[in-house]
Amino acid sequence: MPSRPRLLLLMTTRTYKSHDFLEAARRLGAEVVVGTEREQALAALTPGTTLALDFLQPQAATAAIVAFARQFPLTAVVGVDDDTVPLAAMAAAALGLPHNPAEAVLATRNKYQLRQRLAAAGLPTPHFACFPLTADPAAVAVQVPYPCVLKPLFLSASRGVMRADTPEQFVAAWQRLAALLRTPEVASRGGALAEQILVEAYLPGQEVALEGLLVRGNLQVLALFDKPDPLEGPFFEETLYVTPSRLPAATQEAIAACVAACTRALGLREGPVHAELRLNAQGPWPLELAARTIGGLCARTLRFGTGMSLEELVLRHALGLEVTSYAREGQAAGVMMLPIPQRGTLRAVHGQEAAKQVPGIEALHLTVPLGHEVVPLPEGDRYLGFLFARAATPAHVEAALREAYKRLTFVITPTDA
Repeated sequence: MPSRPRLLLLMTTRTYKSHDFLEAARRLGAEVVVGTEREQALAALTPGTTLALDFLQPQAATAAIVAFARQFPLTAVVGVDDDTVPLAAMAAAALGLPHNPAEAVLATRNKYQLRQRLAAAGLPTPHFACFPLTADPAAVAVQVPYPCVLKPLFLSASRGVMRADTPEQFVAAWQRLAALLRTPEVASRGGALAEQILVEAYLPGQEVALEGLLVRGNLQVLALFDKPDPLEGPFFEETLYVTPSRLPAATQEAIAACVAACTRALGLREGPVHAELRLNAQGPWPLELAARTIGGLCARTLRFGTGMSLEELVLRHALGLEVTSYAREGQAAGVMMLPIPQRGTLRAVHGQEAAKQVPGIEALHLTVPLGHEVVPLPEGDRYLGFLFARAATPAHVEAALREAYKRLTFVITPTDA
């Protein structure tokens, strides 16, 4: 092993998370190797710090990592985003490092397989069925319950997810999702998964998100987020996340127990877990479960112990370093993912200083440069940016985020204008 811990961070070049994970590794004094899908321009000048890998060929990529580790021994392998967590599990297993079983991680990356595994374990599961992309949508439309939700098997952040209340809406949603799955970018990422569509019965109720860390199979709940905005469709663009949850203690315990049962059913044992659930009269229903941290820049809402970031906590666990506390800071916190209202070119963002002046607002980060095309859900995969707030109570956090957002104006011109 190296004198200092050496960490392989696997990340796609489009991820929002690279800066925060790299900063966390720096604070921990770890040597970092960045594994991406592209060769880095200065790789030859900095041997042992970067690794080009084909995430779509995990067996070959695992072999490349094992060969790399013979010269540059690794202490841990961490996948930062959805496309890299399966390879991280495979590589860690090949190197004899603590890891999740690869087949458990792969089940979180296939929504149909996830549903099958949870249903087989007796966990709450809506009616679901999977159909080939080549099926006749009109024929499928008479086989499914209404309302229902159409989903791609592998995309995240609600991309491609649409609700249908009638057969006519179903056919329109199917055609729209099929067009997305056939785009070169999506088809190449998904492979065989891009050739199928999952249809589920719509689950009513409030939506929440749980952030956790598995330690030898035991779930440590790090945060529970309320999503105050109703997510009823026809698309499911997320906006507000606020923590701590304002739900009754018994409900929060039921949510944690449900997520823990899901991780056991899947066979996950180590590392971060991000779960999305719906709550109704029957209790919590798991929607999604990922073996990674929360998406986008949302992790910046979370601080632990004396100010440790979520990324640092995750890396401490991966590197076998001491974690003195899993307790989140006392202040309430929240984030608003700034939605894209229409397709076009982003020309200007007015009101930024006014938004930052709202009491409780901690930061505003815009993530789309001016002059770039923006695409809303269900086809899009980005937000305009992120608003962050901290305050004494969740209600104050929510109010601050809503007021700051009202002060922002986004100038978007149609692409063909």
